Amino acid sequence: MEVKIVRSPRRRRTVSARLVKDVLLVNAPVFMPEARLEKMVANFKERFQRKRLKDELSRKENLISVAQRLNEKYFENKLSVKVIEYSINQNSKFGCCNYRTGHIRISHRLSLMPAWVRDYVIVHEMAHLIEPNHSQSFWDIVKRYELYERAKGYLMAVGLEREGQPDDDLNDE
Repeated sequence: MEVKIVRSPRRRRTVSARLVKDVLLVNAPVFMPEARLEKMVANFKERFQRKRLKDELSRKENLISVAQRLNEKYFENKLSVKVIEYSINQNSKFGCCNYRTGHIRISHRLSLMPAWVRDYVIVHEMAHLIEPNHSQSFWDIVKRYELYERAKGYLMAVGLEREGQPDDDLNDE
């Protein structure tokens, strides 16, 4: 990503940035120290790259249609998923669900894994819409997914690769 810095004598403290095509246009005060500006530009670049990744993932995979398919197959179309989206900031969990609002977030890391693993995480999170805890009845719902054990093992192995720490509540039973 190309960066173009425009320094203005009218700016006193604030720095702003916007993406114009593939150029990060940064507006900064004239007297801002270079080291501080470099840190801010790096932060802006990371934020815009994360947003671009999220947008690309959303275009590539329609998670709403995946959730609808899984809802039909495993929940008899009884669930209401209001929003399901990839989350770029979710690095310690594979998924999370707000059972009150019907909002599900899926880690962007799942886009790099097989679709059947992503589907398992979505089924897991959708099950929270019925059972918001990890009780036995919750796990009975999740176990309807035919690749349940295989997907859970896959995610456990990925968690072990990442410094031996399980990634999320998918390992609780």
